[in-house]
Amino acid sequence: MSRLDLAKLEAWIGREERRTDTLHPWPAAALTAALDRDDPPGPGEPLPPFWHHLYFLPTVAASQTGADGHPRRGGFLPPVPLPRRMWAGGRLAWERPLRVGETLERVSRVRSVEAKRGRSGTLVFVLVEHRFLDRGETVLVEEHDIVYREPPRPEDTQAPPVAPPPGRWRRSWRPDPVLLFRYSALTYNGHRIHYDHPYVTEVEGYPGLVVHGPLLATLMLDLLRRERPEAVVRRFDFRATAPLFADRELTVHAEPEANGGTVRLWVTGPEGGLAMRGTVQLG
Repeated sequence: MSRLDLAKLEAWIGREERRTDTLHPWPAAALTAALDRDDPPGPGEPLPPFWHHLYFLPTVAASQTGADGHPRRGGFLPPVPLPRRMWAGGRLAWERPLRVGETLERVSRVRSVEAKRGRSGTLVFVLVEHRFLDRGETVLVEEHDIVYREPPRPEDTQAPPVAPPPGRWRRSWRPDPVLLFRYSALTYNGHRIHYDHPYVTEVEGYPGLVVHGPLLATLMLDLLRRERPEAVVRRFDFRATAPLFADRELTVHAEPEANGGTVRLWVTGPEGGLAMRGTVQLG
């Protein structure tokens, strides 16, 4: 970890950012269409869980955008000097569903910065907490895990992902570049790994366009909505274990536990290997 000044990065712990936004109907209607659904939520209706990522978006000037398409480092997030950034997972707890049309405040804080040594080199994990407030009352708390990694090396080898058995509920998707583009546009995500094929293959060393981690989480919860449309999600914990790529079939799985209040979710890739797993608590 000689290239890292960890004390400098830890100085970002406690940094805060505030945004206010109204949950307008159009972004939710647009994501509904992108997922090939016909049930956009109207004003006053519950926003599907995890769809708050369509809102509270930063407006980053072109001059403040980094080479990877993300905002330049050293603003709200610490200036981690590792080139590859990924969404590693998160934990969310809802006090109540968010509703289309309401105005909320989001208070974001950097909670921790931690460096580790992994199989592919140095890793830096940044934990960000987002607290969503309705006139000062907390309605949702989200913990967002971000991981920064070293550039790929020719000698790096990836262990084959575990192939879990299929779940009781399943739905297959083939996320094409159009879906990735639409999701990037709806979430104002400029990260080039999701739409720039020369960049993602030649600079970051992936075999194709990378499917967004939040999109995979959205697809897991979408399966739950299709199977149990009346369910109210109270908690959602998820973790990414391997990347998935555009134009390759993936399968979303769900397995309700015997108690009826817990549902296990996971995503597998074209060869059946595990790419993301999560757990939902219903209320």
